[in-house]
Amino acid sequence: MKRLFLFFIFTIATVLTGCEPLKVLDPRGPQAERQADDIMLSIWIMLFIVIAVFAILVFMLIKYRASKLDKDYVPPHIEGSHLVETLCVGIPVLIIIFLSIVSVRSNYIVEATPKGYEDTKPLVVYASSSNWKWHFSYPEEGIETVNYLYIPTNRALEFKLYSHGPITSFWIPQLGGQKYAMSDMVTTLHLAADTPGEFMGRNANFSGEGFAENTFNVTAMSQAKFDEWVKEVKETADPLTEDKFNELLKPGHLGQLTFTGTHLEFLPPPTPENGGHDHGGHKSMDDSDSELHETEHHHTGEEN
Repeated sequence: MKRLFLFFIFTIATVLTGCEPLKVLDPRGPQAERQADDIMLSIWIMLFIVIAVFAILVFMLIKYRASKLDKDYVPPHIEGSHLVETLCVGIPVLIIIFLSIVSVRSNYIVEATPKGYEDTKPLVVYASSSNWKWHFSYPEEGIETVNYLYIPTNRALEFKLYSHGPITSFWIPQLGGQKYAMSDMVTTLHLAADTPGEFMGRNANFSGEGFAENTFNVTAMSQAKFDEWVKEVKETADPLTEDKFNELLKPGHLGQLTFTGTHLEFLPPPTPENGGHDHGGHKSMDDSDSELHETEHHHTGEEN
């Protein structure tokens, strides 16, 4: 038994040494940091409850064990204890109320522009999914990428999410929580990256056999490097045509691709004008729609 116990401990220690830290508890942005704090708060509360319950259990087992009682002991008839009942019901109710208040406050915070970035112009990115790829359209920059995302640090990010197929879920764990992308509406997700680095992004909602590889890479860099990348893309990348985009929408997996122009020019997102409806961030959505129309007009002017 001793050898088996030591083998068990050694196995657990060996396995845990290969584990990476949880991405959701390694935040690199204000939204993710808020959510990580809420997760840790919930964990500490639950840990306190578990320890308290087991401590009471051990106390009761020792104090009222059968060996301490007389053989002819007959327990008295007890109707109940109002104090015990109040504690058993009241404490869970107070915990639920507290966590509800924290959750509601956090929800309003993460649904708004990240704190500290309210007075800056956000980078608007249309993130759309298809089986089983992610398409990132930069309407102001006039470029589009597939399965990878470049973002500047210390700048608000405003993602417009929708899908060209089944419902998916856009999630970058180190920058913020997930949000659904649907085919008939545009949802808005506000994020920001405080530090440069490479992050993992993925579809967090099962969407078919290719779901497991429905991932994308995220690279956060300074604004200057981001501008250099945009300039390089415009000079070297091929234009995105409607035929090419329709080919990209076919089910399957692809590597990372880069194009000049966006599919928003010939296949606009599902806004109310295009048979869809908005959900969240209505004011900023209107602003981004205006910017999108201006971009389309600009490209049309160049073609003419």
